[in-house]
Amino acid sequence: MSQGIVQEITFFLHSVLMGLIITFAYDWVLIFRKLFRHGRILISIEDILYWFACGIGVFYMLYRENDGVLRWFAVMGAALGMLFYKVTVKERFVYIMSTLIHKIMWFITRIIQVVLKPLKCLFSAVRRFVRFVKRKFKKVKEFIKKRLTVFIKTLRIILCKH
Repeated sequence: MSQGIVQEITFFLHSVLMGLIITFAYDWVLIFRKLFRHGRILISIEDILYWFACGIGVFYMLYRENDGVLRWFAVMGAALGMLFYKVTVKERFVYIMSTLIHKIMWFITRIIQVVLKPLKCLFSAVRRFVRFVKRKFKKVKEFIKKRLTVFIKTLRIILCKH
């Protein structure tokens, strides 16, 4: 085989691989969306950033492999890579990974809750103690205020008589 044909086949295979990578990366965006629900605006921003990054990746591949010239068989190779990934892997991968990550996050959350439960109880006890002290302090403050008021009234009466 001539060197030119080998380069074209390599370029085609790289474009197929680029299609696989683009679709694989978008699956991670979908997994993120399944784990953390968010609105249309954030989804739009994610898509814009994703396609911007994909555009840079495709441009870099075209620039490196073919001096930046767009070749239609490269586009077809990327489309074939995307189609191959979608037919073979996509649905199962997104479901399995989102379920697995969700279970791992649930497990970590439970571990954190178990570890922090004594601290939660301690915090609750401290909060009850602070409320108790605050109520007692309020009663002492009211008692002192009443005593001072009585003392001031008595002092005025004594001073006014003299």
